[in-house]
Amino acid sequence: MEVTITIAEMKALRREIPGSVGFVPTMGYLHQGHLALVKQARADNSTVVASIFVNPTQFGPGEDFDTYPRDTERDLALLEKENADIVFIPSNEEMYPEGFSSLVEVEKVTERLEGSHRPGHFRGVTTVVAKLFNIVEPTRSYFGQKDAQQATVIKKMVTDLNMNLEITVVPTVRESDGLAMSSRNIYLNPEERQAATVLFKALSLARQLQERGKIDAEYLRQKMTSLIGKEPLAKIDYVSIADAQTLEELTEIDRPALASLAVRIGKTRLIDNMVLE
Repeated sequence: MEVTITIAEMKALRREIPGSVGFVPTMGYLHQGHLALVKQARADNSTVVASIFVNPTQFGPGEDFDTYPRDTERDLALLEKENADIVFIPSNEEMYPEGFSSLVEVEKVTERLEGSHRPGHFRGVTTVVAKLFNIVEPTRSYFGQKDAQQATVIKKMVTDLNMNLEITVVPTVRESDGLAMSSRNIYLNPEERQAATVLFKALSLARQLQERGKIDAEYLRQKMTSLIGKEPLAKIDYVSIADAQTLEELTEIDRPALASLAVRIGKTRLIDNMVLE
């Protein structure tokens, strides 16, 4: 496994790669959810490239950029175990040199859910991902369903800008009690960790009700909100039942829908979602 820290080195390595390239962009502090992306990339491609970069431009004021968990040595050991071929670990200065002033912005689908609660977040995501795609030139790139809106935004960017790659979305990897794996779970103390299972419980309730024929989206939102409200440590940012493609809120589930939510457990903000067919 080769580790590179400069764009010039990464581009030089890319020129030497024959066959398909699967790319997994990450912010590090890897867990089984990330490794599921690497496994899928390994199965689909002759070469696997991963990146580790905690992107400052997708964090807003007061968010956890400075405290975001980092452990590059551990991450590299995990990636080597999964047979990644190249790991790209650029610095902030490498990705955003002095004078950098270009941004990539996807409209409409970024204005809801996470976009409405974290202004500028998706502009930071699309800008850095576009840069990484230009540097790595992957055949395919892999994203997790847990960040469903992010995956939707990236797909839209790739389509609109005619980028020459495929986007593959890999199912959410969960703990045994249903909590979606996330690097931010490390912030939770034992009591908060137990409370965090309310996200999966609320999503599961929405799916159960929908499978029983309940198609009134507001009814599902109210039931989810009521369930979360019974957990004293939980504070809701949003609860959504939306069109799975546009992320526009639905009045009734008459098409593929996405149940999603953002909930603060103590000081930790967690997101999760579930597709309602």
